[in-house]
Amino acid sequence: MLTASDVKESPRDFSTAPEPVVVLENVSVQYRVPKERIGTFKEYAIRAMQRRLDFVKFLALNNVSLTINRGEVFGIIGNNGAGKSTMLKVISRVLRPTKGRVALYGKIAPLLELGAGFHPELSGRENVYLNGALLGYNRIEMDAVFESIVDFAELREFIEAPVRTYSSGMYARLGFAVATAHIPEILIVDEILSVGDESFQKKSNDLIQDFQKRGTTVLIVSHNLNKIQEMCQRVAWLSRGELQMLGEPAQVVQAYRESSQ
Repeated sequence: MLTASDVKESPRDFSTAPEPVVVLENVSVQYRVPKERIGTFKEYAIRAMQRRLDFVKFLALNNVSLTINRGEVFGIIGNNGAGKSTMLKVISRVLRPTKGRVALYGKIAPLLELGAGFHPELSGRENVYLNGALLGYNRIEMDAVFESIVDFAELREFIEAPVRTYSSGMYARLGFAVATAHIPEILIVDEILSVGDESFQKKSNDLIQDFQKRGTTVLIVSHNLNKIQEMCQRVAWLSRGELQMLGEPAQVVQAYRESSQ
């Protein structure tokens, strides 16, 4: 098992003292999962009531500590099941850690999954205001940015249609446009930028870089290692819930690639 002293971190050079906005201290997330696979929910419920279920403990995150600074674009990489999305959910306060401490110093705009918070029967317009409310904005604040949201999402012809009729790319565009309509202090993006055509991806990337220049902290999870190297100042590599390496993108990505060979 890794300890904090085992985690490798490459040297950093900041022209000014970094200001932490996300701090994780010895964070672990533990789940109880059935020891054996159960075929149906009915069978699961019956065995649970009869107390004939055996569980094993699964650590989705194991003693992870790191600090993310204001204005930093921070990447998180790792294989499927490494704990990347769990870490973002912990930072977003969607999930409470089993142990450890999470400190946030800023307002978060999370993009954890396509259409999170969307109501399928409501129109795009109605979901803009619904998602805005979930992010903490009132109607007046959303009125001020509504037209720019529709234009950025490129959904002018479909904004009155129920979002259940939207493609995954349309979901992603609308979700991204709402989350970024107001300049967030912390923006969390989980694979969502891989959805949509090339022009929208470029537009989204350009906006993220503009936010970063204005002081927004951006956390990105992606399997696109080239994009991670291009956009991020630092990268964390997770494996089986543990922090393997933290540092400069090129060094971390190279070590990750070598481990997969």
